[in-house]
Amino acid sequence: MKPSEFVRKWAASQRTERAAAQEHFIDICRMLDMETPNEADPTGDFYAFEKGAQKTTGDDGFADVWLRGHFAWEYKGKRKDLNTAYQQLLNYHEALEQPPLLVVCDLERFEVHTKWTNTES
Repeated sequence: MKPSEFVRKWAASQRTERAAAQEHFIDICRMLDMETPNEADPTGDFYAFEKGAQKTTGDDGFADVWLRGHFAWEYKGKRKDLNTAYQQLLNYHEALEQPPLLVVCDLERFEVHTKWTNTES
């Protein structure tokens, strides 16, 4: 997929977060010539959609996309509050093995937050 095709497709989309998130991410993978989560990890052990995680509040939740040691990604619908998505990822951060990048996206805007942790003793 070419960047111009990606932009055209997603600018026209009126789908909800739930209806669009996985296809949007797969299109990003295609555009970057990278494997999708299922192609890279059919078991979902290290790269997955809807990765279950316990929040710091004790409740259970799901990160929309997670790649161990690299990132956690949370989608929101178009023009929704990305700060809410970021807070959600912060609540999952420890349960997701502390990925260094937290990405939030509303299908039009992307924000990448760094969350480096010191792993030295």
